[in-house]
Amino acid sequence: MYLLAGLLFSSIGGVFLIVGKRTYSTPYLVCGAVLLIASYLIENALVLMLVGSVVCAIPYGISRGWI
Repeated sequence: MYLLAGLLFSSIGGVFLIVGKRTYSTPYLVCGAVLLIASYLIENALVLMLVGSVVCAIPYGISRGWI
């Protein structure tokens, strides 16, 4: 379970980094870096999914004007 969660959120983090680099968007760059690093630092699958979900929601909330 941990391996799949780590792979999922690392992939999303890589996409966020690419999007942030192309659009010069700081929230995407920061969230992408956090997602890539989080899979190395967090060893519990449930906590990784919780943190990953919250970090993935941040750029979406910023783009919608909720944050």
